[in-house]
Amino acid sequence: MEDNEILELFYQHDEHALQEIASKYGAKLKRFAMHFLGNEPDAEECLNDVYFKAWNAIPIRKPEHLSAYLMQICRYTAFSMIDRQSAQKRNAVLVELTNEMEQCIPDVSAPEQQTELSELLSEFLKTLSKEKRILFVRRYWYGDSIREIAEAFHWQESRVKTNLFRIRKKLELFLKRKGFFI
Repeated sequence: MEDNEILELFYQHDEHALQEIASKYGAKLKRFAMHFLGNEPDAEECLNDVYFKAWNAIPIRKPEHLSAYLMQICRYTAFSMIDRQSAQKRNAVLVELTNEMEQCIPDVSAPEQQTELSELLSEFLKTLSKEKRILFVRRYWYGDSIREIAEAFHWQESRVKTNLFRIRKKLELFLKRKGFFI
């Protein structure tokens, strides 16, 4: 079933919409959740939360790209689960990624600032070569480790780290030119 047909089911409050996204995107979403959560029961719980959140949100919001929208919900849900599960002891991967990005992205709390920052990040990514864009997204969106990226690119880990450092510096300069300061 095509995404527009699935969305129409959501707009009609037809529960078959959930079956259709589970059938079409369930495996992909579960793998994505597993990447962050690391175990099957938590990934299943995350997946159920994604379906619930999509059911409640989609009739109000009309996502342009259903797959990307569901992945975003999944990512935020997984991170929320990690926060709840490890309030005392932070997940090392999440802390590492946060520390890296704090070097170049300011802390914004207002929704309009978050929206603007999101748009600027999209604009910035368009300035990068395809290789650099994939590198950045794999690290900071999917949360891939340096080792996983190095293996995928057939690079040394030091080369991955150097490239990510340079991309973060470019991002920092880009955001400063656009009026966002750390």
